Parts: sequence; C-alpha cells; structure tokens
Amino acid sequence: MSLNPVLEAVTADIRKRSEKTRSAYLQLMKRNKEKGISRPKLACGNLAHAVAACGEDKPSLIADRSPNIGIVTSYNDMLSAHQPYGNYPNQMRIFAREAGATVQVASGVPAMCDGVTQGQEGMDLSLFSRETIALSTAVGLSHGMFDAVALLGVCDKIVPGLLIGALRFGHLPVMFFPAGPMTSGLPNKEKIRIRQLYAQKKIGKDELLKAEMQSYHAPGTCTFYGTANSNQMLAEIMGLMLPDGSFIGAETKLRQEFIRTSTHRLAKMTHFGKDERTLAECVDERAIVNAIVGVMATGGSTNLTLHIPAIARAAGIKVTWEDFERLSKVVPLICRVYPNGPADVNAFREAGGLPYVIGQLQDAGLLHDIPTVAEGGYKAYRSEASLGEDGSVVYTERKVSGNDEIIRTLDKPFQTDGGMLMLKGNLGRGVYKISAVQPEHQSVEAPCRVFETQQAVVDAYENNELNKDVVIVLRGQGPRANGMPELHRLMPVLGVLQDQGYHVAIITDGRMSGASGKVPSALHVYPEAITGGPISLLRDGDVVRLCGKTGELSALVDEKEWSQRQPQIPTPDIDGTGRELFAMFRNAAPAVPEDGASSMLHMMDEDIARHHAGVARKL
Repeated sequence: MSLNPVLEAVTADIRKRSEKTRSAYLQLMKRNKEKGISRPKLACGNLAHAVAACGEDKPSLIADRSPNIGIVTSYNDMLSAHQPYGNYPNQMRIFAREAGATVQVASGVPAMCDGVTQGQEGMDLSLFSRETIALSTAVGLSHGMFDAVALLGVCDKIVPGLLIGALRFGHLPVMFFPAGPMTSGLPNKEKIRIRQLYAQKKIGKDELLKAEMQSYHAPGTCTFYGTANSNQMLAEIMGLMLPDGSFIGAETKLRQEFIRTSTHRLAKMTHFGKDERTLAECVDERAIVNAIVGVMATGGSTNLTLHIPAIARAAGIKVTWEDFERLSKVVPLICRVYPNGPADVNAFREAGGLPYVIGQLQDAGLLHDIPTVAEGGYKAYRSEASLGEDGSVVYTERKVSGNDEIIRTLDKPFQTDGGMLMLKGNLGRGVYKISAVQPEHQSVEAPCRVFETQQAVVDAYENNELNKDVVIVLRGQGPRANGMPELHRLMPVLGVLQDQGYHVAIITDGRMSGASGKVPSALHVYPEAITGGPISLLRDGDVVRLCGKTGELSALVDEKEWSQRQPQIPTPDIDGTGRELFAMFRNAAPAVPEDGASSMLHMMDEDIARHHAGVARKL
C-alpha cells in the first residue's frame, strides 16, 4: 500500500522546516558517540566509584567486554502506575545476565500523579515536572557508564520527560519498559454517574470515596484512555517498546516474560551486538508523524498536542499544530475507549488493541515504515503477545477486531476524521478533543462567565448561577501564570449542567485531564491571559462561539468595541507547595510560540532550539 499523500506532504514539510536543526542534532549525537563520556574513557578513580557496589557484575563492568544497561526509573510505591517498578531492577539484572549483559540503575525521576493532585495546589507543578524529569534523566545518564538505556516510566509527564532527556543521549539504544494497567474496576460510566451525583449533593463523601476506591484499586496504570495510556500508545506506535507492550496487565506472567524479552533484546541492540539501533535513528520525523496519527486514530489525550512537539524539538524536529490539523483530516477515528466510549484499555487490548490498530493504519498507508527496537521491524507491531507452551513470549498477527464497538475498520470508522480539532479565531488558538463529545453538543454559542479559579466556578454552580446556556471562561491557567494545571475538577459540574439540557462549554488557557470528554472544551488557548491574550478581553455576558465543524473560537463582540478593550490580567496564586521553586520555568515559557505548536514549549525546549541553531551556524 502506497503512503497517503497528505501523510507524505506533512512529513516532507516537517523535514524541510527541520533541516538545519535536525542536522545539528544528528551531528551532536555523532560527536557524543565519538568524543562523549563513556566507560572506556573513565579514569581509574571514576570507574572505581561507579562499580564499587556492583558485586558479581564488577569484573564485567571493568573489562568492558559486554553491554551495561542503565535504568532510569520512575518507581515510587505511593502511585499504582509506578509501584510495579520496585521489582524491575533486580529482575532485569537476572535477565541481563542471561543475555551476557549487566544492569545498573542510573537514576530515579519524580513521578507525580495528576489524579492525586487534581484541584490541589500541587497540580500547578504537574506539567513542569516534565522538564524536571528530562533533566533528572540527563543527570543519571551523564555518568557515561552505559551502552543502552531502559526507561521505566508511564503516565502523563513521565514518558515525555524521559524521552526528552534520553534524546540528549540519542547515540545510545533506548527502550521503554511499561508496567501495564491494573485490572478493571468500577465501570467508567458508573464512576462518572457517582461523581455527578456528588456534585449535585445527592450523595455524601463516603459513597463517592467507595466508588473511587473501586475504580483505582490495584497496582498498574489507571484503565481509562487518558494521558497515561495515550503515552503508552505513543511509545509503542513510535517503535520504542517491543510490540503489544502497552496494555499487558501489570501483575501477570506475560508482563514478566515481556520484560525478560525486552531486556534480552536491548542487550543485543548495543555496539557489542550485531544489530545496533540508536534512539536518534529511531526518532525521526516519520516516527513523530506516526505518533500524531496514533493520537488521531485512537482518540488520544489533548496533552499529547503539548508533548509531541516538545519531544520532536528535543530531536531537532519542528512540529506545529497545523501538522496535527492536516493529519486529523485524513486519519479516521477507529477506536472507542473511555472517555470517548465505555470500554477501558483492558477491553481495548482484548478487542485487538494497538496491534490491530497499527495493522489497519499500515494497510491504509497511514503509517510510515520506521526503524524500531523490534527485531522484525515495524511490521512486527501488527502482532499481539501471548505465552507459548514453554512460557516464553510468542507473537501472532492480529487480523480481526474482537469487538467493533471498540475498534473498527478504517472503511467503517466511528468518525471519518481524527479525534482532535484545532481552533482559531479572535480569541486565539486552542485544541478541542471532539471525539468524546456527542454531535448535538459539539458546537456551542452562548453568553460567557469569566473566572480565574476552579473554586470560583464551583461556587457559582452551587449558587445556581450557571443554570443556563453558558460558556465558562477560566483564565490565568496558562504556563506563564500558574504552570498550566489540569482542570478536571470542573468536569462533574459541567457534566451535570449538560445533562440538565443546557448548552455549556469551557474555554481556558489551562489544560484538561486526558479523561475529560463529553463537555466541549477549548484548551491550551494562547496567547494566554496573563500576557494580555485575547481571552483577557472577555467580559461576563459576551457571546462566544465554539464551533465543532469549522474550528472557530470567537467572541461575537463588535469589532470596534473589541479593539478598544483593555486586558484584565489575572493574578494567579503561585506561592506554597513548592510552586515558587518553579518560577524559572513559568518566566521562561514563551508568550506566543515561534512555531505555533503550543504554549508549552518551555525553557528547556527553547534552549535546545537555540542550541541547535548555534551548532548549525558553527557547522
């Protein structure tokens, strides 16, 4: 099957605009490999420090005759998604020895949970934790002891942060080791019903807590298709984990054997083996385009419109929201996984999961054939994993969907275009995850109410001020204001209003959780309010249009009056809970990104871009 012409055109445009920065990045990786720090170049004192506690692996590390895998882990035992990683290093040490290799934990990275911090001050640190993770990854790998890298991380900022940091060491082979989802708990529809009943004060906190505990109840990632699981899709469709790795259950024999197989494979990918594959070679513009296609086809999280451009920039690749928009028009939505359907990721995998989705997209010419960590190349990602008779992992191509209410064929999609809409108008630009919104709710035109905090919205709801057609404008939530927190706390309130028959929507320079869905939401709106962006001109009662067909995001205000208005600059609360420590990130976030990709190309991403430009000039 030949490639879709739009896919080819978008890729060509990305390649052309990235020519200098990508070339500079690859030159840097070449220099890293030739001149950079590595185990053979360490002085005796350096090496002695690095192997002092390595026991039986010490002779192999000193001799430098076999690969040493550096683990960067997001382990903590407070969060279900990361708790399984506690046992991985010791298991991988045994698996590596089976392959004639060694393993050392290079570093740990922070892993915060947006589910814990939703509606709390800690959420203001959430997105900036991506940069912290990237920096922590680089610190761990800077010791130069490693011939390959195993990234142990799942969830919202952890995967992008690990990948951004690892791309600074792109001369090494790198592989993701996912931990897998927990078993299914309370059905998602029931969970939302309980939350809305609580918002209406029809049930108490004890009943709400019981429902939440039934939803989040075991080790592993949450089972809805939010940002955490969208990131697993991202790593798999980019070929950075072995096939079918995303959604194998956390506490299963298959998951353990998958980790064994992955460790063995990573050992073979080093310069000691005959099949060296570096991260810089794997993450090119084709892989980035495949990631965007995956978001559209599966109805992935809006957060990936922030993370994919940042990941791309770390590899010298410039991606814009226009690229997302163009691909969205030719990539059908073929998956219904909560929040844009009742099924969770366990049911999704049973129905064929990513192997079936990838096969469909490959057959339609909607994915590039890319370098991957799998021995069988990209075609291997059409196959699902299971345990063979000897207990090892075996692969079988997935040719049919097990449930066409969860995964459909491309000729009978749930939606003919992708799950994401790019918005434009006199209120700026934003992102709209339209796939989870019912058609009758996808466009809203109504008077607005302007707020600066989530609590103010909740208070207005409880005072019966929002029982009408209304567009909620929540501003002062952008990266330069308070770090761009998720605003998922508002979903039960807005969901109740919508269920009562009102036309409601939200417009914000902040974010929503990947679990948000049924209420129309214009997210990541920029320029943000604190910089005097257009949403700072809105006043209570202004009629606002959010159109799910045309992508319009506009205030229907007389043009002359609009031009004469003065911005109302928010005053965000940014003290306490460590938020003051992140002022450097807030202050460095660009008011208007130079490439239009998103308002979250933070200081580190901008520094990388400037570095690439400087290197390019030197070359």
